[in-house]
Amino acid sequence: MSTNNTTSTLPPTKQHFEILDGLRGVAALAVVVFHFMEWVYTDPSQNFIGHGFLAVDFFFCLSGFVIGYAYDDRIGKMGLRHFFISRIIRLHPLVIAGSILGLLAFLFDPFGGHPELYSTGKVILTFLCSIFLIPFPTIADRAFNLFSFNAPAWSLFWEYVANIAYALVLYRIARSYLFLLTILSGLAVCFVAYQSGNLLGGWSGPTFWDGCARVSYSFLAGLLIYRSNWIIQNKLGFMGMAALLLLAFLMPISQWNWLSEPLVVLFYFPLLIALGAGTTPSPRLKALSRFSGKISYPLYMTHYAALWMFGNYYTSHKPDGMQLTLIIVAGVMALTVAAYLVMVIYDIPVRRYLSANRAGRV
Repeated sequence: MSTNNTTSTLPPTKQHFEILDGLRGVAALAVVVFHFMEWVYTDPSQNFIGHGFLAVDFFFCLSGFVIGYAYDDRIGKMGLRHFFISRIIRLHPLVIAGSILGLLAFLFDPFGGHPELYSTGKVILTFLCSIFLIPFPTIADRAFNLFSFNAPAWSLFWEYVANIAYALVLYRIARSYLFLLTILSGLAVCFVAYQSGNLLGGWSGPTFWDGCARVSYSFLAGLLIYRSNWIIQNKLGFMGMAALLLLAFLMPISQWNWLSEPLVVLFYFPLLIALGAGTTPSPRLKALSRFSGKISYPLYMTHYAALWMFGNYYTSHKPDGMQLTLIIVAGVMALTVAAYLVMVIYDIPVRRYLSANRAGRV
């Protein structure tokens, strides 16, 4: 079949699940606040949003559901090449933007950092690895993150791996085999949590394979929910679902993290996906839900450059009380505005250009 014929037989773009899109934004905001609080609270048990990092597992579960919904019935027609190009156009412009912002923050942080300790060649190599999502945990001033100039990119690395696995294997297999893989990966999540005491890993060299366990279960669970049509009709709406999601992030840190975190990932997040797919936002909150969904990925991928600067500022100036609260609140708001500007000025135009250029070559 020719490329032209393949393209012409594709079904029209599907509608989004608006609540699920909106919840993605809630989770992204939780990640930003969690990263601020990481600097403030050296004792994780004092962090009121100490489980904000579990938002990544929610992202993975949501991704499995959405990928299955968007591509299960058309990937065979569109072909692997078009699938991978579509995913790269969707995901990678902001990977590049986050890497550039991270490099600039590393080189020109007004509150500290030691870029002079690293050779130009090492900085360039680290930057290239960040752009191409090649794990390279080598910068001490960036806590030896897998992707030094944009720490959250570790989850995008595994998102790409999940997409590759989906295109090559997962979209073809029967639901019974998918269920078996989900069970096995769930056991891997439990093993990681028991061995490490929590599910915080995945971002560093020593915890690299923890990320594999986390994405494996959650992505497969999301895909299984879609294929099984486990959608629970309800009237919770956007605010109700947002409140339920926040409960997971606000769960207290305790000695039982090795048990409570897997329970949230294995059961609670899939339940939220099933509930979120079965409700719609009220007319008054529809715009908020849509904005939350649109801003989620730009916010997630661009915020961490500023977090390093905040960390150096906090370490050197030690603000506290109301001053610290105002700084963090203003920081979250400023990062949200910045993410919106990146989306409007850079991400949307670049993706539109790449999509049009691809269509012109078909």
